[in-house]
Amino acid sequence: MDILFILIPLSVVMAIVVLAGLWWAIYQGQFEDIEEESKRIMEEDQ
Repeated sequence: MDILFILIPLSVVMAIVVLAGLWWAIYQGQFEDIEEESKRIMEEDQ
């Protein structure tokens, strides 16, 4: 039962870190144009 006093706050902190990372990625434009990257990979380097 004592382990819950560690695991519950730890899981809340980890969820906040994941949400903060997702928020950062969205506002930095990481998901703006995902189709362009797949096309860029298929092109030859010149």
